Amino acid sequence: MKNLRVACLYRVSTKGQVVEDDIPMQKGACRNFATEKRWHIIDEKLEKGVSGFKVSAENRDEIQELKKDAEDKKFDILLVFMFDRLDRREYEMPLVMKWFSENGIEVWSV
Repeated sequence: MKNLRVACLYRVSTKGQVVEDDIPMQKGACRNFATEKRWHIIDEKLEKGVSGFKVSAENRDEIQELKKDAEDKKFDILLVFMFDRLDRREYEMPLVMKWFSENGIEVWSV
């Protein structure tokens, strides 16, 4: 089995979450999950204070960087703590996930 390359996306949407820094919890859970699966994390993207409901995926720099890296075949799996870290818009999330899938990227959540 090939060594799967993983990109992780961590996001907090509110100032309170930034102050409490919820990202280490997300990061720890994703790292443990990847270790259990024997996956290799090659990139970790952070979005602090970015609302997945108020800000479209088209306007989020980290999502756009992940899309470019996916097109360049830099990773095999996009891992998030929960799918709502990827997007909070119920009409947009399936489109984001579909885009990654159509570009050969599996999307997983812890």
